[in-house]
Amino acid sequence: MRKLNYIIIISDTLRRDFVSCYNTMKVNGRPVDTRNIAEFAEKCAVFDNAYSASFPTVPHRHDVMAGTYSATYTPWAPLHQGEPVLQVMIGQQGYTTMMVCDEPHILENGFNYQRGFDGFEWIRGQEHDRWKTSPKAPPFKSDPSLYRNPPGLQTMHMRARAHWHHEEDTFPARTASCTCEWLEENYNEGPFYLYVDFFDPHEPWDAPRWYVDKYADPGFKGREVDYPLYAKTAGYLTPEEVEHCRALYAAEVTLVDRWVGRIFDKVDDLGLLDNTMIIFTTDHGFLLGEHGFIGKSFTSYQGPAKHVLRYIPLFEEINHIPLLVYHPDVKPCRKQAIVQPPDFAPTIMDIEGHPFLACQGLSFKEVLLGGSDHHRGFAASFPFLAGPGIPVSVVKDRWFAVLVSRREQQGQVIVDKAVDGLEKTLEPWEEARDMLFDLREDPRQQQDVSAQHPDVMAAMKRDLIGFLDEMDVEKDLLNGWKD
Repeated sequence: MRKLNYIIIISDTLRRDFVSCYNTMKVNGRPVDTRNIAEFAEKCAVFDNAYSASFPTVPHRHDVMAGTYSATYTPWAPLHQGEPVLQVMIGQQGYTTMMVCDEPHILENGFNYQRGFDGFEWIRGQEHDRWKTSPKAPPFKSDPSLYRNPPGLQTMHMRARAHWHHEEDTFPARTASCTCEWLEENYNEGPFYLYVDFFDPHEPWDAPRWYVDKYADPGFKGREVDYPLYAKTAGYLTPEEVEHCRALYAAEVTLVDRWVGRIFDKVDDLGLLDNTMIIFTTDHGFLLGEHGFIGKSFTSYQGPAKHVLRYIPLFEEINHIPLLVYHPDVKPCRKQAIVQPPDFAPTIMDIEGHPFLACQGLSFKEVLLGGSDHHRGFAASFPFLAGPGIPVSVVKDRWFAVLVSRREQQGQVIVDKAVDGLEKTLEPWEEARDMLFDLREDPRQQQDVSAQHPDVMAAMKRDLIGFLDEMDVEKDLLNGWKD
């Protein structure tokens, strides 16, 4: 039996509608340029209905590696020592396993997501990674009060980028270059599994200026905020400043496209397209003014003693993700099957010939290699369930439901590290409520139609409760959606 190589590439916070094979998003009237990803997509099975599962960054990586809906049983947390993970299982089949990663949260502070890889490279300096000690206080582009956690940003990420002189110094460039070097050294040394994790286009948005100039209004006179608060835009940013944030984000997307393209080219140059399966995806998207928000949750930083996190609904811009799968035996096509990140590990192990059954994910081998185009009946996307007012997004057919837990905390304080690795008190968003959207008529989710379709809401809730029960969620948590 032929042994394929496997490559998984994750680009953090990559919005599906900023990827041109899905949509030609325009920023200040200019289409977002993702030419390399688009060229790669022409060789792939492009999945139109891929959705996030566990949210956000760290739980998603847990899903990918362990084949589980990890947010049903664990928060933003280190990788469990005894939990079966893809890199260990495929390594037992004679594969060389490698991680190249500039995503800091899965490696810093003992999070241990490199566990089981034969080797790993950590590209240092992203966000709050404690790497450089100088310069002591690099300047902000705008008033520090506009930034999310300015002390941490200034003393860590901004120190790292103060040492940049050329595009090759940026994180996507360093991560892609390291990946290409590893491929050159290992491509003919037997089968391999390569995991590549780009933190970009996650904020801070600090692409070289020529990328920003592709999208920014040349007459922009507002404040430039490349690491915004997660907040409502009203009273915080002007419409022009929000559009400039979109330009900064688009620039970062194009920067990632340029350098992930180097990896695609290297794979081709080394003759690996004949014997390699490649998954390219993200963990979630980001709101850039849609629904009145910027960010993917509410956060506030009120000194070291009072950080607060509130989860907002995981709207389409957040939970509907790009998924491109290249397989040498699959002709380019579009797939409508619903697929989620817990399905990646069992699919790879199934194709490799050693099905991974002790997990919550489901192999979509038959969708990829066979004639089927049905996989899951619906998608469920959610943060760690043990908290007040937790919103779960359920997508089925034309419907998108937001179902909020009514579980009472009874004075219990839950500390959550989600979003940035900093401890924050989890509080319910005071405006959280159940909602329903008709994606066929209202793809941007502007009109809640739950009152007009109580039967659909009831059916979606039954689906969710059945799913959570199947996942063996604690009864106390499950009751939050039964009430």
